[in-house]
Amino acid sequence: MGKLDDKVAIITGASQGMGASHAKLFINEGAKVVITDINEEKGQQLAKTLGDNALFVKQDVSSEADWQKVIQTTLDHFGKLDILVNNAGISFNKSLEEITVDDYLKIFKINQLSVFLGTKYAAEAMKKNGSGSIVNISSMNGLVGGAVGYTDTKFAVRGLTKAAALQLAHDGIRVNSVHPGVISTPMIHQGDSEAVIKEFAKAIPLQRVAEPEEVSKMVLFLASDDSSYSTGSEFVIDGGMTAQ
Repeated sequence: MGKLDDKVAIITGASQGMGASHAKLFINEGAKVVITDINEEKGQQLAKTLGDNALFVKQDVSSEADWQKVIQTTLDHFGKLDILVNNAGISFNKSLEEITVDDYLKIFKINQLSVFLGTKYAAEAMKKNGSGSIVNISSMNGLVGGAVGYTDTKFAVRGLTKAAALQLAHDGIRVNSVHPGVISTPMIHQGDSEAVIKEFAKAIPLQRVAEPEEVSKMVLFLASDDSSYSTGSEFVIDGGMTAQ
């Protein structure tokens, strides 16, 4: 038996990277998974690879109408919603002086507003079950400082997680945040970054970056009944970075 047998999950930003890793593990553990992403081609390819228990829905996570569509499509196709993983996110490699208002609003909408919208509409569906698990992917920069814009929104995800956890506890819905450090995903492998990543890894107590599957195992724990008494909490997976 799988840890997610008979569970239905939505995972945002799941066409590649950590989101795709989460989707694969969830399917292997018995879940039915709705994969959402703005990248339709990669999302459709992944869903086809994962089989009949996966469904791709194109989504702009900053759109309220798209969230309503995704939730309704999930209910129509799979009959219920048990798990939401708010995974979609972006970052900018710009200084405070370089970031424009448009840049800031874009990262706010994708990293923060999307989590609010997802939590709001998923909770409505989960209340019909009397239970549910919402897993919000923040960052180690939701605990310590980092890039302007990215850090701000990831701290906000942590705060929203705690507020929502308190409000939804009486409905049997748990809400937790995951705080990854440096993960080997396409987001960090942009341009000529290998030498920079290798050098940065020396500052990590475990002396390496993490693989997406290592984060997926944490997300699986929080999505499953194994974490039945955990809500409103931060789960850090950063190789010891924030312990320094």
